[in-house]
This record gives sequence, C-alpha cells and structure tokens, in this order.
Amino acid sequence: MLLAARRLAVEQRIPLASVIENALRESLAKPRTRGGPVRLITAPGAGVKPGVDLDDGSSLLQIMDDEK
Repeated sequence: MLLAARRLAVEQRIPLASVIENALRESLAKPRTRGGPVRLITAPGAGVKPGVDLDDGSSLLQIMDDEK
C-alpha cells in the first residue's frame, strides 16, 4: 500500500503526506455500515462468580492465575 501511495504521489507531483491525508479523509467520510447482528455463544450456568468484575482485566487475569 505504501508503495502504491508513493507512486501516486510521484505521478501527481504531490507530497506523500498529502496522498495519505486524502486517502484517510475519503475513508472517514464514507458512512459506516453496520454488519448483521452478532450471535454470541455462551456456556450454561449461573453466570459470573460473585466478586468478578468483567470490566477489570487485571482482576480477571489474577482470578485465572489463581485457578491454575
């Protein structure tokens, strides 16, 4: 991709940064499309153990290490 951007910059006689800025601007200007619904596969059970905070990654790592 970078090589193609460099070629375009040379062909158009503009700085590489301008080519990258233009490409980024075009990409961000496109409306975002949402995909279909996501289906999550879950395990049966009572849910999260008491005291487990799914938003606390370091806490989750500690819990997983303790269960080894």
